[in-house]
Amino acid sequence: MATETVLQEHGDTARRKRRFLGIGVGVLLATSVIAIAIGSVRLPLTDVVAVLFGGGTGTQRAIVWNVRLPRVLAAIAAGAALAIAGAAMQSVLRNPLGAPYTLGISQAAAFGAAFSIVVFGIDGAGAGGLAVPGTYLTALAAFLGSLVSTGVILLLVVYRRATPETMILTGVAIGSLFTAGVTTLQYFASDTEVAAIVYWTFGDVGRATWSSAAVMATVLVLTTAYFLRHGWDYELLDAGTKTATSLGVDVESLRIRGMAIASLATAVVVSVVGIIGFVGLVAPHIVRKLIGGDERYLLPASALVGGTLLVAADTLARTVVAPVVLPVGVLTSFLGAPLFVYLVVAGREYW
Repeated sequence: MATETVLQEHGDTARRKRRFLGIGVGVLLATSVIAIAIGSVRLPLTDVVAVLFGGGTGTQRAIVWNVRLPRVLAAIAAGAALAIAGAAMQSVLRNPLGAPYTLGISQAAAFGAAFSIVVFGIDGAGAGGLAVPGTYLTALAAFLGSLVSTGVILLLVVYRRATPETMILTGVAIGSLFTAGVTTLQYFASDTEVAAIVYWTFGDVGRATWSSAAVMATVLVLTTAYFLRHGWDYELLDAGTKTATSLGVDVESLRIRGMAIASLATAVVVSVVGIIGFVGLVAPHIVRKLIGGDERYLLPASALVGGTLLVAADTLARTVVAPVVLPVGVLTSFLGAPLFVYLVVAGREYW
């Protein structure tokens, strides 16, 4: 009887988590349709749906397919990728404050991209039409920059057995260091290069195109597939390093690969839309509060919540002081910073 009760409770929990995923998909779709409808030219929701299925007028199709849909898809891909990266980093580091932004990885990627703009003379996105080879070079430079921050964190984890507090303080220091580096590059840059760096360090999905949204979506799919494939390994890692090792998990390799892949996803997002803070921190914690920390459900649920949050934040950024369009990275920082302070002050563990 006790075994049947346990199995029933496990089944109920699994159904509740699957139901959450289904609701998350519905909320994301509804938020996306609303985001497409809202703008300088407001479209009725029925017309938006009609356009998406091949109907509507020529003007409506141009607005939806050429302007708003690429922006919404880019926001979904960027938010989901940052949320997946944040959830993975929190699991790998056993640190509830782990995220690309709080660990300095976003800032390091930004420095790498800014370095490529200034040193290699690449015209940054939004400041003169970045050529395709330049786009790849900027993404590569951002990835290499993020690896520096990742390497420092991994060294602390693997060789120094650093505490979560130490890792967060180190991440803050790394973020400050690379922010200072970006400022130094701006000092020696030309006016055009400064405009390029400043423009995309704001964090703005409005610069995304169909091709860049496709690149982020591809990275998101590959990243999600990897972490879902190793979801059980990360679930064992949550139980502790010794437990995971005793059950055959190569903990060090799992951590290194996880951090490298999460950094790659972060670097691609930063190279396309700039720095967008706190989405990778907020989304996984929302999911943990609602359905717990089972990695098999945490990762896809975090992606859904992250995508929804960024789409909603971008919609608010476009409308809160219309006709002025705020960079979405500014808004996510305003919303995410209070949560960061709350987690630090409260000192609570969401595991």
